[in-house]
Amino acid sequence: MEERLQKALARLGIASRRHAEDLIRQGRITVNGRIVTAMGIKVDTEKDAILLDGRLLPPPAPLIYALLNKPKGFVTTLRDPQKRPIVTDLLKDISVRVCPVGRLDYDTEGLLLLTNDGDLSFKLQHPRFKVPKTYEVEVKGRPAKQAIDRLRNGVIIEGRKTQPALVKCLRKGEDASLLEITIREGRKRQIKKMCAAIGHPVLNLRRTAFADLKLGHLAPGQYRLLRPEEIESFKNYLQKQKNI
Repeated sequence: MEERLQKALARLGIASRRHAEDLIRQGRITVNGRIVTAMGIKVDTEKDAILLDGRLLPPPAPLIYALLNKPKGFVTTLRDPQKRPIVTDLLKDISVRVCPVGRLDYDTEGLLLLTNDGDLSFKLQHPRFKVPKTYEVEVKGRPAKQAIDRLRNGVIIEGRKTQPALVKCLRKGEDASLLEITIREGRKRQIKKMCAAIGHPVLNLRRTAFADLKLGHLAPGQYRLLRPEEIESFKNYLQKQKNI
């Protein structure tokens, strides 16, 4: 089956679709003996010889979808100049190279999806699809209703207003309060910046849901593979969003 080269590279688990486009622009991809720098070319991974930096790419690996409860103290990059632990170190029984879908900060814990399905990963992170992400957020102090309403309606961070968020107050205290916040954006450190903007900095942050995936009772550092119906649910959600 023919598909665009960058999509094929993502599906093969070589890189995200965005990074695959960079590889093509850099002239590092060869198809059937010819260097390719155009994005529009279509390939068949079963028939065409595709090389990266002169090395023949292997046939597609089985697609893996893992839900990890990321603990604090791990980075979600695949390499870290500071030699800190990376999340893939926790996937001891998975031999296939998988990449995190999105990111969680070093000091943030909770639900993280990892996969070698580059096409699905690209869509789940693309702003167009507005995938909801839910967090339990411990903030300093006791936010007033007016402050929580600001989160719901959108606050200005770095010159741009955030999209409306769903916010529930789970617990209020004088020293700290616990909020549940659901957003459909993916701006860098967005939750922390939103809470700082209302004067209640984040003390602890944990992601509990991603689309309709729930963290459940998975212990920190543990992971499980997604069930077929969960994968299908993701794909159905993305298809519906595409048609909106």
